[in-house]
Amino acid sequence: MPSGPSTRDDPGILHMSRGERLNAVERVVVLAFVAAISGVDIVGLFVAPGAEPVASVLSIASTAVFALYLWWPLIATALLGVVFVLSFLAGTDSSVLFAAAIAAGMVLRLGSTALLLWYAGGFLVATALVAYGDRSVPVNVGIYLVVAAVAGGVGYALRMAAARGRRLERQLAESAEQERQAVLAERRWIAGELHDSIAHHLTVVALHVQMLDDPAVSAESQEAIRVAARKAMADLRFVIELADDGPRSAGPQTGDLGTAIDEAREELDAAGHRVQCDGNPRDERIPRIAEIVLARIVRESATNILKHAGPGEVSIRLDVDDDVAALTIRSPLPLAPRRDLPSSGTGLNRMAERVIGANGEFSAGAVDDHWQVSARLPMT
Repeated sequence: MPSGPSTRDDPGILHMSRGERLNAVERVVVLAFVAAISGVDIVGLFVAPGAEPVASVLSIASTAVFALYLWWPLIATALLGVVFVLSFLAGTDSSVLFAAAIAAGMVLRLGSTALLLWYAGGFLVATALVAYGDRSVPVNVGIYLVVAAVAGGVGYALRMAAARGRRLERQLAESAEQERQAVLAERRWIAGELHDSIAHHLTVVALHVQMLDDPAVSAESQEAIRVAARKAMADLRFVIELADDGPRSAGPQTGDLGTAIDEAREELDAAGHRVQCDGNPRDERIPRIAEIVLARIVRESATNILKHAGPGEVSIRLDVDDDVAALTIRSPLPLAPRRDLPSSGTGLNRMAERVIGANGEFSAGAVDDHWQVSARLPMT
């Protein structure tokens, strides 16, 4: 099946290894041309005095062949050659040779390299036969060569314009796809930021709402709910500002590892967990990207502990050397699964994505009756 031209790395070079098809406008123009010329020949056949029927029929046939270029350029060129042979035998080859010269534009517009070579060889042979044939009147075939060159140039220009149009269409389609992917990436980013920040605070609120009926801890739960709601509003404002062409205010320190550990310890203490922290989260050797990732892991792990952990001690250990910053968070497994605080598993996936995206190693799972989250990030 004919298709578009083969294009390689250089978009400015048109390769003609394959055939093409005419567009809708070109088809209309060709059909109008064929109908007009054929109509003139048919009228002349019956009206013009002294008209030669054989010459008129061959002229009409050579014009009608152009309609076949809309579907089968190879067959059209072959039939044009057959018509020329018949006209040469009948001694009326001048009009058919002129049609063959015009056909150079169709061949350059539609044909492959093989068809172009076939046409060029056949046309040169035809002009030679007309020029050196046994004729009483000499024929100047130069005009036919000029017409063929002009028609071929027009056909090649149209072919280049069509190829350029297709390239522009592909570029527009690729640009639209890139914009769509950018919008989807931004939506995923906003959803992830909301999950990492707002979901944590809502978990704290949901947990302490269940403790409001207990007079012994009601005051502490009310304070925890107030603080979590304030932080949730601050984080929400921060995400909205980031989505709206960047933050216009300082916003919360979402990448401060020391602050994240302090907040997690306070929230876990308020929920009845004793927290053991080891290591220096403010070690200056920790690169900024590692600090941001580890702070997110601490916050998400605190959310999961509030949702699912059983009673017992929570351990947060940070080991830093010149090569690696390793964070390990251990919490007791629940005695029974909690169903009042649902989980989608998104948090673990996002933690893994963050760590792997920073060329680190991540693992999470049950170890010795505890749930353990481990992340190792390179210092360089």
